Amino acid sequence: MDSPAQPPGGTKTVSGADASRIAWAAFVGTALEWYDYFLFGTAAALVFNRLFFTELDSTAATLAAFATFGVGFAARPLGALLFGYMGDRFGRRPALLTTIVMIGCATGLIGLLPDFGSIGLAAPVMLTVLRLLQGLAVGGEWGGAVTIAVEHAPIETRGRFAALVQVGSPVGTLVSSGAFALVLMLPGEAFDAWGWRLPFLAAFPLLGIALYIRLKVEESPIFQDLVEQEERSRIPALDVFRQAGGRLLVAVAAAMLGVGGFYMITTFVVSYGTNTLGVDRSVMVNATLVAAALQIVVTVFAGRLAERFGPGRMTVAGSLATAAAAFPLFWLIDTRDPLAIVLAVTAGIALVTIAYAVTGALLTDLFPPHLRYSGVSLGYNLAGALTGFLPLIATAFLAASGNASWSAALILVVIALLSAVGGAYGERLRITDKSIVS
Repeated sequence: MDSPAQPPGGTKTVSGADASRIAWAAFVGTALEWYDYFLFGTAAALVFNRLFFTELDSTAATLAAFATFGVGFAARPLGALLFGYMGDRFGRRPALLTTIVMIGCATGLIGLLPDFGSIGLAAPVMLTVLRLLQGLAVGGEWGGAVTIAVEHAPIETRGRFAALVQVGSPVGTLVSSGAFALVLMLPGEAFDAWGWRLPFLAAFPLLGIALYIRLKVEESPIFQDLVEQEERSRIPALDVFRQAGGRLLVAVAAAMLGVGGFYMITTFVVSYGTNTLGVDRSVMVNATLVAAALQIVVTVFAGRLAERFGPGRMTVAGSLATAAAAFPLFWLIDTRDPLAIVLAVTAGIALVTIAYAVTGALLTDLFPPHLRYSGVSLGYNLAGALTGFLPLIATAFLAASGNASWSAALILVVIALLSAVGGAYGERLRITDKSIVS
């Protein structure tokens, strides 16, 4: 594996209180990003298949909606390249301000889109374009948020601050699922006409709040060191592939379960339960709400454990546990019993979260500071591009297997085992910055 040179030493210090403030600001912005992004996943399962792809039969419409969902993941590596360059060359802060504006505006505009019945083919085309913009923004958001949080944190407590950024994921899920649960209480006709739009339109005021908070975030002290010592890479992404290509592969593998596993147990399962098993859609959405609440607790706890045992070992533990539980989880869902479904989705998300919670801590330790924003963003978002189409693939496999859930469970097992391998190698390859002390 590649062994990048150790980062240069610096003189800047950061207190625990300042680190907490920066991490909270990163969390708020990231929570909005994931609210916007997860909202699309829920809508793909419940709305877009019916209102934007209405000329297709039900299975084809669901496949088309999930394909549009996956397009956002395909765009994320491009966002990682773009914002990784900005973050490693010009600063973490300007990149993060740009990403939050992009995704907030794209999400709000989805709420204003006419449906297929109003403007025909232009509706799904515009939906896809806005999903691409979401993907570009998220491609630079997560990597930048976790980088700036970690680079402000004392070395010995990086696990908890990286995990705090990860809490943005369950909070985003909780708020987006909660928003959909509320509008699902409307009569069906009102929901289809305007109710589904309200959660998307809420992105505009939420963007104002998040932008106000993020404007108060100072630049990373490690990046300031890089500027002063003239250590910045001229083409960061190219240097990642040349100097740390092996580390990038490890990062991709380690991140796969946290991204792909999550969408298998939320986006795919919501669609599977609603469209295949005939379970009431409110049951499926409420299951994700319960799971998201527990995910917050598991994320914080796993972040603390990562400081003791190492994020790579925690990735291995979460991945192997998920692989072992995959088939039993789908067996529970197949019962169609609401309580069993809530239990399965909650347990599945909790297990995936053990690996997801420490992804930020692990990936930031894989790359030296002058390549960090690009390396972390590329690793995470290449994993997203590879796994973002899993709901689409799982739906196709489901149809080919006569709606047998073992096909979806097998996909979950495969990506869990890949992440276990990534976590094991990642723990061996971690590097430690020497430019921040508590």
